[in-house]
Amino acid sequence: MRTAQLHHTFIVSALTTNGAFFTEDQFLTWFHAKSINGSYTVKQIPFSELQNWHFNPDTGDLAHDSGKFFTVHGLSIKTNYPKDLYWEQPIIYQPEIGILGILTKTFDGIPHFLMQAKMEPGNINMVQLSPTLQATKSNYTQIHKGKLPLYFEYFKDRARGKIIIDQLQSEQGARYFNKRNRNMIVAIEDDIEVHEDFCWLTLGQIKKLLCYDNLVNMDSRTVLAGIQFFDWENLGAVSHVIDGSSVELFGRRLEGFKYDLYISLVEKDKTLHSFDDLISWFTHLKSSCDVLVKRIPLNSVQKWSKDAYEIRHDSHHYFSVMAVEAQAHNREVSFWTQPLLKHFSHGIVGFLVAKINGVLHFLVEARMCPGYLDLIEMGPTVSCSEADRRVQTNMAPPFFEY
Repeated sequence: MRTAQLHHTFIVSALTTNGAFFTEDQFLTWFHAKSINGSYTVKQIPFSELQNWHFNPDTGDLAHDSGKFFTVHGLSIKTNYPKDLYWEQPIIYQPEIGILGILTKTFDGIPHFLMQAKMEPGNINMVQLSPTLQATKSNYTQIHKGKLPLYFEYFKDRARGKIIIDQLQSEQGARYFNKRNRNMIVAIEDDIEVHEDFCWLTLGQIKKLLCYDNLVNMDSRTVLAGIQFFDWENLGAVSHVIDGSSVELFGRRLEGFKYDLYISLVEKDKTLHSFDDLISWFTHLKSSCDVLVKRIPLNSVQKWSKDAYEIRHDSHHYFSVMAVEAQAHNREVSFWTQPLLKHFSHGIVGFLVAKINGVLHFLVEARMCPGYLDLIEMGPTVSCSEADRRVQTNMAPPFFEY
């Protein structure tokens, strides 16, 4: 199947909420069983009980004995964007590029996506719906001396399937330094074994599952967000606007906000800004701001203190660096210890949308984070940690009140 045809059928998948294998209720029963029947434990431990990790005696940096995985070091940041600021913080340095990959296959004419019920030690509810493959380079090169991640061969060998998405995307720039992942979607025709903890879902099923708290993990959302739904040249052949307030798309009628989203996705002539203007605006901001980011020893970071259990800010806000001991019966390694970041309260991530020229527009922010390779990236209208404290201390970002 040509890539353009797949883009069209991805729309059908997005409009299909009962797949070839699960209804929503059947999936939730399956997922709940995976969550409660698995042998998973995570507990905080003192730094002294970390295995194969050490603090550098000179810099205080926290690193793995192999020199792989990641390092926690210090960072100093001086910037005039969006205003004059200076601060220091710990940050995770993980220069290797991981893979976030999802396999897709067509069943009964509808693309399904192979998703995984995966345990991560930092998850609120331990198990979340993850991509087919979610692995750092240290994982898939088996530095841990454990098993190779399942389905890795489909993302390593380009001849095994048709690559639909293959792009580098940044990790959270406030917590990771220059970290990127390779986001991939690979379409296959082979009949493959569906291993334990994996299942095929339509895009419509996954979209519905986004409505459940803490179920679909961030990596799944990131990969699926890269899907392009249309072959623009042949769009008229698959859609028909009925009365200016609804559209028929592949036999499905879209109304209300769904219709608004559809028009926003396909309209090219009524945009507030041209694509060239957007790129120029973004390039101007990146080239005109001053940001000096410098790596410093972890033991010299100002206003941060270390005890036996945590490295935390003196205000007890933001986040801390801690250590955990984890067990999972179905991971490549069943027992391990590692450093982990702990946040003290919830954040808020949100878009404002408004109709301009009759077309829904999304308000984006050119956001600076010290860990981004280009320092500034486009993000949501609001993206901030510690939402409650920011309100109480009058430090909320613009548009937060919405």
